Amino acid sequence: MFDFFKKNKSPDPAQTSGIDVTAVAEQTQSWGERLKNSLSKTRKQLGNQLASLFGGGKIDAEVYEELETILITSDVGVNATKNLLTDIKNRVKAQSLDDTIQLKAALKEAMSDLLTPLQKPLDTSSHKPFVIMLAGVNGAGKTTSIGKLAHAFQAEGKSVLIAAGDTFRAAAREQLQIWGERNNVHVVSQTSGDAAAVMFDAIHSAIAKNIDIVLADTAGRLPTQMHLMDEIAKVKRVMDKALPGAPHEVLLVLDANTGQNAVSQVKTFDDALGVTGLVLSKLDGTAKGGVIAAIAEARPIPIRYIGIGEAIDDLRPFNASEFIDAMID
Repeated sequence: MFDFFKKNKSPDPAQTSGIDVTAVAEQTQSWGERLKNSLSKTRKQLGNQLASLFGGGKIDAEVYEELETILITSDVGVNATKNLLTDIKNRVKAQSLDDTIQLKAALKEAMSDLLTPLQKPLDTSSHKPFVIMLAGVNGAGKTTSIGKLAHAFQAEGKSVLIAAGDTFRAAAREQLQIWGERNNVHVVSQTSGDAAAVMFDAIHSAIAKNIDIVLADTAGRLPTQMHLMDEIAKVKRVMDKALPGAPHEVLLVLDANTGQNAVSQVKTFDDALGVTGLVLSKLDGTAKGGVIAAIAEARPIPIRYIGIGEAIDDLRPFNASEFIDAMID
């Protein structure tokens, strides 16, 4: 076992990880504008259709039927759509609404009631080190999310250590090493393939060095690979042995492009690990941003962060009202 630490020279992270390192300097838009631009595909799928529906006219069964179709085709999900429509109909009746122009506000209010409970920023002040375990399928964006989280925590003045627990992919270890060099973050890794041992050593190293945050990567796996799900559960148990109560947060990273498949991932990983927070990545590349509503309905786990691009600061805490405005307006 060995530790990677800062080197004098390192490969260009932009070439290795695909991150545009100049994006931060070039970024001139506000976060709200960037969020709206990044959700342009979702807004085209959902918002543009809603704009046509909400253009004026009598609220009737045909309008509700069209609204139902729009929501389902935007990956809001059948159950979430059904409950949203019930909520909207109740608002229409209670507020005596009679024109489709008024439906937009009713929809936004119903969406807010569904999504706002998921708006719970991650609080890392309860433990030191605060251990965050990241899980997800291959390609969901775990490694990149770890690099962005490390940058965000350092911006808050916290010290960070990374545990390279994806021992199946050498590329993942190398990418984390580059993130570590870039952010001056200690990366604990090994080449043998024992992820549990990496976690054990990383946590003890963090304790010895008085580190604030441990970001623990794990190997990507499919929810249907039950033997691998059992293995990651074992890794979690070893972390608890190294530091009772660890991990203090289990973040599941979801690729927004997978749509309704993300819902089944949440259920399976939550059943195996007890997921405490979600990271929804790659929202800038999908028309399926409505899946957040489906997740909220099926398994209302807090959405800690959303990713809207490749810049290092394009991972931000989830804000329900901003998200709804960017998706619908």
